[in-house]
Amino acid sequence: MLFNSVDFAIFLPIVFVIYWFITNRNLKLQNALIVVASYFFYGLWDWRFLSLIAFSTLVDFFVGNVLSRTENKAKRKLLLYTSIIVNLGFLGFFKYFNFFAESFSDAFTLLGRPIDPTRLNIILPVGISFYTFQTLSYTIDVYKKKLEPTQDIIAFSAFVSFFPQLVAGPIERATNLLPQFYVKRQFNYIQAVSGLRQVLWGLFKKVIIADNCATYANLIFNNSDNYNGSTLLLGALFFSFQIYGDFSGYSDIAIGTSRLFGFNLMNNFSFPYFSRDIAEFWRRWHISLSTWFRDYLYIPLGGSKGNMLKRIRNTFIVFVISGFWHGANWTFIFWGLLNSILFLPLLLTNNNRRNIETVELRHKIFAPKKDTVKIVITFILVTLTWVSFRAENMHHVFIYYGKIFSVSLFKMPEVLPIDVLGLIIVFLFIEWVGRFGNYAIENIGNIMNKPWRWAFYIALIISIIVLGGEQQEFIYFQF
Repeated sequence: MLFNSVDFAIFLPIVFVIYWFITNRNLKLQNALIVVASYFFYGLWDWRFLSLIAFSTLVDFFVGNVLSRTENKAKRKLLLYTSIIVNLGFLGFFKYFNFFAESFSDAFTLLGRPIDPTRLNIILPVGISFYTFQTLSYTIDVYKKKLEPTQDIIAFSAFVSFFPQLVAGPIERATNLLPQFYVKRQFNYIQAVSGLRQVLWGLFKKVIIADNCATYANLIFNNSDNYNGSTLLLGALFFSFQIYGDFSGYSDIAIGTSRLFGFNLMNNFSFPYFSRDIAEFWRRWHISLSTWFRDYLYIPLGGSKGNMLKRIRNTFIVFVISGFWHGANWTFIFWGLLNSILFLPLLLTNNNRRNIETVELRHKIFAPKKDTVKIVITFILVTLTWVSFRAENMHHVFIYYGKIFSVSLFKMPEVLPIDVLGLIIVFLFIEWVGRFGNYAIENIGNIMNKPWRWAFYIALIISIIVLGGEQQEFIYFQF
């Protein structure tokens, strides 16, 4: 079920009414409703994969409870490894089996011993990468004694399958989301209004920005042999805004929808295209994943402790695995490698935590020239890395880069949709003005009085209906 679909527009009010007007007196009943609604929401894609979520839920619930009853280090490690193997085993089989089989075959072919890979017709379960990491966070935190294991299977099932963020995040920590299922929720009008406002902004990002940009990004990337370097650079620009509008739009809708039901999810994007270096970009982009890798991979590897060589090693491992998490293709690994190379100068000079705060204003609208230059350079570098993320294969990556860095870069673009570029400019302006909030229009009440505010909301709704691009599935559903 897509957030930007008629199905969801019918589904959400029905669940909302039942949740607040029928089950509101019984916490367990509310949690049970969330489980049923979430399984229905997910089952509309493919009901067969509901068994994977249910099995993963039962395994981690059982592991957590047994961990609470034993202090034996060997048994505790065995239980932890059981959870890791089961969860990553499912993820590895469904997402990476064909990749490893084909890579294995290619390696032997290069050695002069060609073999036929065993390729299965495996369907990738939607959102498996997200809920796998979410359940792993629970087991790991219980193992480290950072979290008391739950005895409530319904609450835990609701935590694992919570429909607003089940398919594409944010990847919630058990320490944040799970306790919210233990306490009775009271309807909060202000919270609900804020949630609806964030949903509206998320729909604008998705329908107006992402879907319109997708039309031209797909056109250019799918026919890159026919276009000059400037057109390909423009295609990379369109994909940059497609993936940002698409993924951050999904997160906004998920977070806003959760507020309608009395839950607070972690922020997943914080205006990443206004970053002044690559390190700041990664603190602002896909926050739930980058902090997951920080806490459960980078720090266990040693983090920033030890000598510079170990810090470089740990950084490269995190970026490459992050790339591999995104998909079973060498292009994603290459994308992770590119980002680690761009991050390296900041690490070597100890400047990777230089830009922590949001860029300040000068003369109310514009940033200082120095910051503006840094933002532009960082955005260009990020846009160039997105080429390897979007390309079909490594051959496509190098051909695409080769054309961008050729004399044809200085020719006029052969595809130049002024209307979409205009929408991007309007979008960037709104994001820039609202960049101190959790989302761009969070604090609109402090900028506009009520009549102007409602006029703005109506304008957003009309634009979504009239100017929306061709409906596209959310990009991160494939991850």
